[in-house]
Amino acid sequence: MKRTQAGLKTRLYIAAALIIVVPLVEASLQTRLEPDGLQTRLEIRLQAQQPQPPAPQSHGRLFPPIDLGLLESPDRAAWQKPEQIMDVLHVADGSKVADIGAGAGWFTIHLARRVGPNGIVYSQDVQREMLEAIKRRVQREGLQNVHTTLGSGSDPKLPIAGLDAIVVVDAYQEVDDRVTFLQNLARALKPNGLIGVVNWKPGRGGPGPPENARVDKASVITDVRAAQLRIVDEETLPYQYMLVLAK
Repeated sequence: MKRTQAGLKTRLYIAAALIIVVPLVEASLQTRLEPDGLQTRLEIRLQAQQPQPPAPQSHGRLFPPIDLGLLESPDRAAWQKPEQIMDVLHVADGSKVADIGAGAGWFTIHLARRVGPNGIVYSQDVQREMLEAIKRRVQREGLQNVHTTLGSGSDPKLPIAGLDAIVVVDAYQEVDDRVTFLQNLARALKPNGLIGVVNWKPGRGGPGPPENARVDKASVITDVRAAQLRIVDEETLPYQYMLVLAK
């Protein structure tokens, strides 16, 4: 009697299992055999094989806003020579100028004081955090002639044919498409306007980025020629070189 009951229980378990498993197997076979099921599987496989669009590339060379204090060394004016740079570019009272890659606005302040209330300084950067720092600084200084401008990639977003001078100080190495960048700067110049590119000399001397992040003068000259601009003057600073460009 016990064996009969055990056998009966075994048969019931098997039957229950078949009731559950068989419909699942049939449904799986039906999905594979039906046109819609095949189409879905093929679409998934084809989508997996298609090349995916590249992810947006981050701009690894940009100066991190968290390190802004490094741009404010007490001796910067001694080696950066802002007055010399502005003299070479003929920045004067009433001039309309732009500071590209302005960072925390160190050079912007020098430009704003030079051009005076009748002039305009477009303080440009591609990082919003930098522009916020510039706005706070300008407010502390009580300056009314600084306009912050958010650039995008190689487009500085400057007014066309409206500027007497443009300075790119310590920022050229952060630009990806430098030829397009120079062409866009040139479009913002008045007919006799000038661009000053101030860049780090090769090597490890003095402040500035690592040696492998510096752009040598020959590379900049190549970019200038490709952009169909002219080099009209050169200056030598303690740790940097300066190229003066014109249309």
